[in-house]
Amino acid sequence: MKGLLARWLISAIALYLTALLAHALGVGIVLKGVGPALIAVVVLAIVNALIRPLVIVLTLPLTCLTLGLFTLVINVLMFWLVGSGWIPGFRVEGFLAALFGSVVMGVISGLTNSLIGPRGR
Repeated sequence: MKGLLARWLISAIALYLTALLAHALGVGIVLKGVGPALIAVVVLAIVNALIRPLVIVLTLPLTCLTLGLFTLVINVLMFWLVGSGWIPGFRVEGFLAALFGSVVMGVISGLTNSLIGPRGR
């Protein structure tokens, strides 16, 4: 339980840092506070757990054809879906903003989660 909470907070911090970097660069990601970041991370986890596997199975031929690169597009679409206005205070404005956000958040989360260590089962 402690590891789950730590990863949730790390992901929220990663989303917050991504939004700050996006704002500094003029990319269309809007995050108004820590509360929306915490909620957005939970919704993103639910979307990635429920919708993403179905989309990956449905697009498997295209993923094989592109040697796995289409998975990046799926990740971007999941990030864009969560930021499409469901959560007050979090908005992603366009595909390129979602691409930027998903890549930067993935890098930050990956680096910080590697510091925590492997997931406990």
